Amino acid sequence: MSSRQRNGHVSHERWLVSYADFITLLFSFFVVLYAFAKADQKKQTEVKAAVDTAFRSLGIFGQVTPKPGKAASTSGQDQPVIPMNIVMGEEVMSPARVKDDLEKIQRDLEQRLSNQVAQHTVSIEMGRDGLVISLREAGFFDSGSANPRPETLPALRQIAAALGHSPYDVRVEGHTDNIPMHSVEFDSNWELSSARATRIARLLLELKAVSADRLSAAGYAEFHPVASDATPEGRAKNRRVDLVVLPRARIDFSAQERSQTPPGWHKIGDQ
Repeated sequence: MSSRQRNGHVSHERWLVSYADFITLLFSFFVVLYAFAKADQKKQTEVKAAVDTAFRSLGIFGQVTPKPGKAASTSGQDQPVIPMNIVMGEEVMSPARVKDDLEKIQRDLEQRLSNQVAQHTVSIEMGRDGLVISLREAGFFDSGSANPRPETLPALRQIAAALGHSPYDVRVEGHTDNIPMHSVEFDSNWELSSARATRIARLLLELKAVSADRLSAAGYAEFHPVASDATPEGRAKNRRVDLVVLPRARIDFSAQERSQTPPGWHKIGDQ
């Protein structure tokens, strides 16, 4: 007699054991995938919050207003986890330190140039990229000329003195209104705006206010207006040279927070 016959009937439901094991493993696999997906979303949210907070603290971006219907979250998950710093040369500076420095420069310039500010030939305010010192054409240039008027040199020296104590970059921008121009010296607004920016930049170099590696000049013609060109007043505001004091565009994760850096992100400079 065979062993099967001795032990009684054969079970035809043993496959259920293997099937149950398979279903359990498959469920565990999808649970792990879901957990990884939720972790990635959390890290992305933390990184976004850190970047937004860093730039808002510089005054570069305004405060974000919550959309209607969405209450501002006060949970710890919405707070930045990764402190981000600005690298100025070899020194790592926090966004709060940069903001304080720019505000000090602004107060210094407002005191030095109080007469020009009162006469509305100079304006000093925080802009999208940094501190903007705006020199109106009416106060500094003759129409169609790129050379600053001789009587404006004391004011330009005051600006140079204030900027000379800072480690920040300076971008000199030339702007015009939208009225086409053509002269013996300049064929277009592009050339006039570029020439004015270059002359101011060269003056800063001659006064040893800003080193050449921190200085740049650009001409934007009529394409970056601050007022409407439909009125004489608006066109007068658009004819200007802006000196933009801005931190160098290098963002660095604090070394002591490296352990919190998300996978795939690296400190700038590390390859």
